[in-house]
Amino acid sequence: MRTQYCRVCGNELSYTFVDLGLSPLANSYVSSSKLQQMEPMYPLRTFVCEHCFLVQVEEFESPQHIFEDYAYFSSFSDSWLEHCSNYATKVTRQFKLSSESNVIEIASNDGYLLQYFQRQHISVVGIEPAVNVAKEAEKKGIPTIVDFFGPALAQKLVSDGVRADLLIGNNVLAHVPELNDFVKGMKMLLCESGVITMEFPHLMKLIQQCQFDTIYHEHYSYFSFTTVYQLFEKHGLQLFDVEELVTHGGSLRIYAKHIDNPEHPITENVGSLLREEETFGIKSMEMYQKYKEEVKKLRRQLVRFLVDLKDSGKTIAGYGAPAKGNTLLNYCGLDKDFLDYTVDRSPHKQNMFLPGSRIPIYSPDYLKETRPDYVLILPWNLKYEIIEQTEYIREWGGKWIVPIPVVEVIN
Repeated sequence: MRTQYCRVCGNELSYTFVDLGLSPLANSYVSSSKLQQMEPMYPLRTFVCEHCFLVQVEEFESPQHIFEDYAYFSSFSDSWLEHCSNYATKVTRQFKLSSESNVIEIASNDGYLLQYFQRQHISVVGIEPAVNVAKEAEKKGIPTIVDFFGPALAQKLVSDGVRADLLIGNNVLAHVPELNDFVKGMKMLLCESGVITMEFPHLMKLIQQCQFDTIYHEHYSYFSFTTVYQLFEKHGLQLFDVEELVTHGGSLRIYAKHIDNPEHPITENVGSLLREEETFGIKSMEMYQKYKEEVKKLRRQLVRFLVDLKDSGKTIAGYGAPAKGNTLLNYCGLDKDFLDYTVDRSPHKQNMFLPGSRIPIYSPDYLKETRPDYVLILPWNLKYEIIEQTEYIREWGGKWIVPIPVVEVIN
């Protein structure tokens, strides 16, 4: 076994957080022409650093390979777009952004967020490494740099006279193997009075609600506020505020500035959350050890429930083809013996097959044709949106299954 070192502090890693067995890359959807080919499978094992408490997976594939042709497009969730619109309105007022301001987003995807700033006549620049996704942003009129972010790109932009009044990174920090380089680059790109905001799933919520399916190879790291505070401080950035969000099953939005920037006093939210995490046990290795048993218990519960349904002659379809769903299905050993198919609104995933389980993906209209008895909601964090969109399954007595944090049936 090769020795692993922490991405933040360099400490040698010896504690396993949870081991989810072998799994393919969660976004490596399979085309019909490749169904007879072998898929690469990698250990999906997470470690926790006993020094800075970063939870992290081993790096088997480079970001360049993972994101060269990416299947995730942010604009296919209505609730996520509403979240982004509300955020843009909030920070524009809070930080008095205007036509003189410059907003830069790292991992800007298909322009899902920057469009809301652009509509307010604020200058925007997106940075997105996936060529196919960046093209969609360009179609929206969002200027997009196709590249991976780090000190080299930050230096180039600064040399060209480009700096950020607001620098955004939503759900990107987990995708970065070189965390110190990434945060160093952010500090370089941020103007003296500028603000950074970042959103990422909260490790404490992942543990509290047994969200093991949010672990996959494309997510190199899983963050507590405690760890992120240390990481940013190490690079001369001060976290001055934090918000707890409901997105992705429970996320944090952090606000950062240069440490020597006298604006934006540190709010009570910062100390309060640091204390809450410490009380929870975020610095206790015993707490991390207990988590793996909760994951095994939930796996048995879900498999037992689905076996009973199939044995009683029920039909089950999936809704969604998210990366988290692929971790869930592969760890639990669920394939076409359990789910006849799944559906997804994204045309980029339709007529493909889920990695590992090889479950086919169709348009949501297929639910009306086949009338399944149960629909397993794989992106459970969007369950209310999905139930509203598929309310018609009640016409034939259909029910929804939500697998996380416990198996739940909704009539």
